[in-house]
Amino acid sequence: MNVDDVVAARIEAARIRIQAAKRRREELSAARRRGLAARHAAKLRNLSVRTTDGSVSVTPKETNDTEEN
Repeated sequence: MNVDDVVAARIEAARIRIQAAKRRREELSAARRRGLAARHAAKLRNLSVRTTDGSVSVTPKETNDTEEN
């Protein structure tokens, strides 16, 4: 092995680490967006059933609108 081979191997390893980190960030970002959407939807459902005096008029329906088909 000469120096060029070692440098090329290190560059390739760094490229693989960068791609894996990017993939992890994308997956976490997608999960975060789904979680935020679910929380916002639940908040809106809860707000929609409340009256102006703060009492609950009807029980909110339990749904999972963010589930992927």
